Amino acid sequence: MFPPDIFPEGFFFKQTRMNEFPLHVTRLGNGPKVLLAFHGIGQDGAGCFQSWAELLGHQYTIYAFDLFFHGKSNVTHHELNFETKLSPLTKERWQQLMQTFILAQKLTHFDLVGFSMGGRFALATAEGFPAQCRQLFLLAPDGVSEHPLYRLATRFSPVRAVFRYVMQHPAIMFSAMSLAQKMSLIPVSTARFVKNMLQTPTQRDVIYQSWVHFRRLRFSIPELYEHLQTNHVKLWLFVGTRDTILPARQVKALARLLPKNQVVILECGHAQLVAKAARYLLQQNDFTGSY
Repeated sequence: MFPPDIFPEGFFFKQTRMNEFPLHVTRLGNGPKVLLAFHGIGQDGAGCFQSWAELLGHQYTIYAFDLFFHGKSNVTHHELNFETKLSPLTKERWQQLMQTFILAQKLTHFDLVGFSMGGRFALATAEGFPAQCRQLFLLAPDGVSEHPLYRLATRFSPVRAVFRYVMQHPAIMFSAMSLAQKMSLIPVSTARFVKNMLQTPTQRDVIYQSWVHFRRLRFSIPELYEHLQTNHVKLWLFVGTRDTILPARQVKALARLLPKNQVVILECGHAQLVAKAARYLLQQNDFTGSY
C-alpha cells in the first residue's frame, strides 16, 4: 500500500517492470480525481507535469510516471548501452503492467494525459481500459501518425543498425542538420531542439532506446476513437501554433474526428504546451467534476 501523503521523491512501483527494470511513479496533488500522466521524450514525470500539479492539483491526484529509460526509470547509465538487446514493449505488455498498477491502487476511474512521446502510452492505456477512463488529454501527441523518418529508423533491423551508428557518431548528423538549416529546409527551432536533445552520449542513448523499444506502440486512430466513443471517453487534443516538433498537421487524423471544442489550439511552441494546456483547463467548466 502506498503512503497517503504527497511524497515529492516518488516511489518505485516494483511490480511494474519491463525486462525486469522498475517503473518509477511520483504522486503529485491531492485532488479527488485521479490522473495518470505520461511525459515526453527526454523528460521525467514530475518535471513534465509540475504545472499540472500546481494548477490542477486541487482537482487531481496525479500519478506521473517516469517512462522506461527516463528519470528514475532510466537504467541506461549503468545497465544498458547501445548494444543491449531488449524485447520491444508491446501494447499488450504495457496494458498488463498498467493493470497491475490499477489493481494495486484500487482505481475505479481515472483520466489520462500524454505529452509528445507520452501520447503513445496514454493511447495504449485508454485502449486497454476504456471503461475506467473518463477523459483523455493528448498534448502534441506522438502515436497519432508515424513520421516516415521514425518508421525508417526503427522498423527494420539493418536500418536500426545505421540509426545506432548515427547516435554513436552524431557529428555527421549535426553537420547535415546545420546544412539543412542554412538551406531553410528545417526551422531553426527544430534544429535547436534536436541539438539540445542529443548533446551527450546518455541523451542519445535514451533517444535510441526509446525510439527502438517503443516502436510497437502503434494505433488505428479511427478504430480507437470509435472504441473510446462507445465507452463515453471524452478526448481533448491540444496543439501549439509554433510547435515545429509535433505540428498540428501530424494529428489531423484525430483532429477531424473530434468536436471542434475539444481541439484546442494554443499560442505556444512544443516546450510550453504542457503548462499552457493546464492553464486552459483551469478556466474550463466542462472538464471539472468528480467521479
